[in-house]
Amino acid sequence: MEMHEISTEGDKNEGDVEASEPTPEAKTEEEAEPDHYSKLQSPSDDIYSEAYYGGAPGKEKADKPAEGNTRLYRAVCLLLTILCLVLLLVVIVLSLKLQTGSTDCPQLVENTCSYERCQDFLPSVRPHDVAPQRRCQQCADGWLTFGRSCFFLSTFRLSWNESQRNCSARGGSLAVISSQSLQQFLTKEGNMQYWIGLRQNSNTWTWVNNTALQQSYWARIRPKGDCGVLDSDSPPERNWFTAPCHTYTYFICQLQM
Repeated sequence: MEMHEISTEGDKNEGDVEASEPTPEAKTEEEAEPDHYSKLQSPSDDIYSEAYYGGAPGKEKADKPAEGNTRLYRAVCLLLTILCLVLLLVVIVLSLKLQTGSTDCPQLVENTCSYERCQDFLPSVRPHDVAPQRRCQQCADGWLTFGRSCFFLSTFRLSWNESQRNCSARGGSLAVISSQSLQQFLTKEGNMQYWIGLRQNSNTWTWVNNTALQQSYWARIRPKGDCGVLDSDSPPERNWFTAPCHTYTYFICQLQM
């Protein structure tokens, strides 16, 4: 009987112990193991801050070469602009110098510039064979220079007497052709039929300066008339013909210097 009671108490005591001790709660697999994936899906702010501030120095390093290239580009552009301005200034100065430079006479040793000195500087050269910038200019605009005379080829028509008066008003007279070179020059420069200072008086041909005709360039066929005409469309050896003095045509004035 005692043995039974002891065992009963023992069983009771064990039951009491078990009843008194709390029963541990059962843990699921998710609670038993840490959730590494959830940590990766929602990283902490520290990771973002490290990634952000960690990448800033690299960006600054990348911007430095770009800023250096921009400065170099601006410097090159500035240099090219200055060079263009200098070249433009040189062109303007040269153009002004050419416009204001005198072409009337070559530069001589002295500071004098006369027509005689100019002719001595260009000896034995016919004026129409010399470039315009090297000619000895002594005539006004619209006049041609030959030797020591100026010649004006009109662009309007007058009678012989009216032409002579027009030339006198200009300070000269109708042209007196006294050499073969002048004959060739006027024929070359003209493109019309011109009165010259030749007229017949009492069957004698004389010039307006009262000198007798010596060397002539008459055409083979001459119409009737008492005044001389130069036809620049014909060869210079034979391009003179006569015409009535009251007819109208172009004329050549001569001004001796």
